[in-house]
Amino acid sequence: MTSVYCYFRGQPGRPRRWFNSRFCKDHKAYGSSASKDHQVVTAIEYQEVILACKYPKKTVSSRLEWKKLGRSVSFVYYQQALQGDFKDRAEMIDFSIRIKNVTRNDAGKYRCEVSAPSEQGQNLEEDTVTLEVLVAPAVPSCEVPNSALSGTVVELRCHDKEGNPAPEYMWFKDGVRLLENPKLGSQSTNSSYTVNIKSGTLQFNTVSKLDSGEYSCEARNSVGHRRCPGKRMQVDDLNISGIIAAVVVVALVISLCGLGVCYAQRKGYFSKETSFQKSSSASKATTMSENDFKHTKSFII
Repeated sequence: MTSVYCYFRGQPGRPRRWFNSRFCKDHKAYGSSASKDHQVVTAIEYQEVILACKYPKKTVSSRLEWKKLGRSVSFVYYQQALQGDFKDRAEMIDFSIRIKNVTRNDAGKYRCEVSAPSEQGQNLEEDTVTLEVLVAPAVPSCEVPNSALSGTVVELRCHDKEGNPAPEYMWFKDGVRLLENPKLGSQSTNSSYTVNIKSGTLQFNTVSKLDSGEYSCEARNSVGHRRCPGKRMQVDDLNISGIIAAVVVVALVISLCGLGVCYAQRKGYFSKETSFQKSSSASKATTMSENDFKHTKSFII
């Protein structure tokens, strides 16, 4: 399907800005001219775009080259032929290039160079075009905890790396959008959360059981929107009775151990053990003395 292209004429002396016709009505804010010889062309990914070279005249002896600028310069049109992958998805319209299926990798700065013989020699004209490619968001990655304790701080995160311009984020609970200002809504009695549409975070300052539910996030920009699958978060109250019972059991165990030690001391178990160790040491010392004596006596003989 062939797309029609339109342009908006700027101030006198400033270049025209080209847009896809489907983009003209809803996206007039995109694209601006940086200088007299610099165009900014805006297109949506996978649609068509024209990179126009504003050379005034085309003659038989004119020689045209298109280059993509960057860290390294690559040819787009050279020796009357499109180069690289542009051969299969672009065509020349006079000095301009019509890209039939633009991708985000095509974004960047391009320069057309036209040379023609003149009375003074070879005349060189050039024009620069910056191509901006708008990309719809992909399905965002959503981080939703499976469970949480009431009264704690809980943060849900949402992020997309594809969208251009950078998308804004909306959070939904059980299919109902959460407002940036929760006090203005009536879908939930909990108003302790905050939504950051730029960073994609949903934070509960004091989460409660009412916040249990299925959460999903949507990334949206001027090109499109995508939503992640819903994930359920279960909020439970802190088990106070269980904690008290555990503390009581630990206290009883410590008390029983203390009573056992006191009982053993009263019965003298620790002192008997000490006297036994002393008698054992004395017996060993006597045995060693006798052996030493026998050894000395036999040596004298």
